[in-house]
Amino acid sequence: MDILLLVVGLAVATLVGTALAERLRLPPPMVLLAVGLVGSFLPMIPAVELSPELVLFGLLPPLLYSTSLQTSIQDIKANIVPVLLLSVALVVLTTLGVAAVVMAIMPDVGWPVAIALGAVVAPPDAVSASAVARRIGLPRQIVTVLEGESLLNDATALVSLRTAIAAISGTVAVATIAEDFVVAAGGGLIIGLLVALVVVQVRRLVHDPLIDTGISFVIPFAAYLVAEEIEASGVIAVVVAGLLIGHKAPIVQTSASRITERVTWTSIAYLLEHAVFLLIGLQAASIVAGLDGSVSALRAIGFCLAVLAAVIVLRVLWVSLVHGIQNLTRKDRDREPWSHALVVSWAGMRGVVTIAAVFVIPASVPHHDLLVLASLTVVLGTLYLQGLSLPWLTRLLRVRPEDPAVEALARATVLHKAGEAGLAELETCAGETPEDVIAGVRARVDQRSFAAWERLSTSSDDETPSQAYTRVRRRMLRAERTKVLEIRSKGSTPSHVIREVLGMLDLEESMLDEAEGAHGDMVATGAGEGGWCEELQAFPIAETPEDPVCASCVAEGARWVALRQCLECGHVGCCDSSPAQHATNHFHDTGHPVMQSAEAGETWRWCYIHHATA
Repeated sequence: MDILLLVVGLAVATLVGTALAERLRLPPPMVLLAVGLVGSFLPMIPAVELSPELVLFGLLPPLLYSTSLQTSIQDIKANIVPVLLLSVALVVLTTLGVAAVVMAIMPDVGWPVAIALGAVVAPPDAVSASAVARRIGLPRQIVTVLEGESLLNDATALVSLRTAIAAISGTVAVATIAEDFVVAAGGGLIIGLLVALVVVQVRRLVHDPLIDTGISFVIPFAAYLVAEEIEASGVIAVVVAGLLIGHKAPIVQTSASRITERVTWTSIAYLLEHAVFLLIGLQAASIVAGLDGSVSALRAIGFCLAVLAAVIVLRVLWVSLVHGIQNLTRKDRDREPWSHALVVSWAGMRGVVTIAAVFVIPASVPHHDLLVLASLTVVLGTLYLQGLSLPWLTRLLRVRPEDPAVEALARATVLHKAGEAGLAELETCAGETPEDVIAGVRARVDQRSFAAWERLSTSSDDETPSQAYTRVRRRMLRAERTKVLEIRSKGSTPSHVIREVLGMLDLEESMLDEAEGAHGDMVATGAGEGGWCEELQAFPIAETPEDPVCASCVAEGARWVALRQCLECGHVGCCDSSPAQHATNHFHDTGHPVMQSAEAGETWRWCYIHHATA
């Protein structure tokens, strides 16, 4: 009963703390950490022990798996060099650099213990980096590098820690250290590949969403435990399995299974990601109480601050050095701005792995209590110093998040191409399907495509046709749901039928919410000159009239949603979301292949032949 009350209390405190953080517009990890710190010193709050087994075997696998499922293999491949330089090289550098600082201040601890502490404080936390990055809106390339780093750096740190602990006990030779790294990384990679292969084959045979989701609960723990059993890296095994399974999901899973799994893991990750910071804070009182007084308070404070400074400075120096070298080897147009490197160097917040891993160090080593306090100082210092100042730094450096108009343009292009593929397949069904059904399906596909394009070229005060549809359909759904509830209250219809109908209405409303997305003022400029097809290369960006109009709409007394300009003859016509679709009709009449948005400030172009944007 006590354990159940503790779990419920932690869940409630996590949810309340997260809601409070949203109210205060602060990152939830900082607020929850503060709540835990205060709670740890209150006598009515029971002591909560964050054991290494709980973190490394209970919390870390699902956290890594949920993140890797949503991480793109293509993004990781495109940024593999900076990811490896941060997750492997920087972790090793930080481990050795912190060890040198520790030996300079307290040489009596010995190099193996110093290296063990360096490995403990070396890896930034996946949850911390993602939480802050999402809140302040960093560019996608920076977020990818930070997430890729945080997925793999725990493996490097834990292998380093394992080697250092073996050295403490005198059971490791210097010559075997590199071999241990290779075995741990290679073994983890192989286990991850094998787990992913088995899961992919099993999922081809499973069509029940509940069974499929149940399988996903087992995957991270199975991959981690099997890898650790053969002394390989469980972290790498979980990450590799998650990346490959997430990549294959659209091929081997049913749509119902993918939706169920995504919603389930999003909820699990949400609770775990926030709960770990509350748990970290709750360790503060016991860590402070564990100090044995063998070192003066002033010296202990100086030691902890020196370790914190080493962690921060080493990351800034390493990222700056690597960035400078890489820019020297790149052409001017391919060079990354220094502002991006500074943001990455400052986004090194530590988290739960650091707190858990320090207790893996044997308690018999000299100044063990001080090592634990130093680890807590690094976690608190990086989270509050770097986490709270990172938004200010991004504003100072004018680091902008991804332009939503660029993403909206890419989304519309992909949906348009997908729709074209679907319509081509629809044509093959024409002989065996009634014409009215074909027309209805075509209208639904067009509506989806139009809704995506309508996110461009419209202001937040203008209601597009798709938004009008969403508004009207929502009112209808509310009326339909009210009627179903009235029928339910009479008790004359089977309850399972009522649940199924309500589920259908909920599903349709959720699709409306997903399709609508955020609507605001957006100006899409496109990718500039060029494009992969000859037509886009032949027709560069052109000036548009100051007050363009669709002359055909004016003549017909019709209303347009947005305007497009032909880049061959200058004709201005209305977009496909407009009732008359004069711009597309102009292409069909003349064969002129490229048009450009004629909306104010927009310069993106569209090739009618290849269905490509630039």
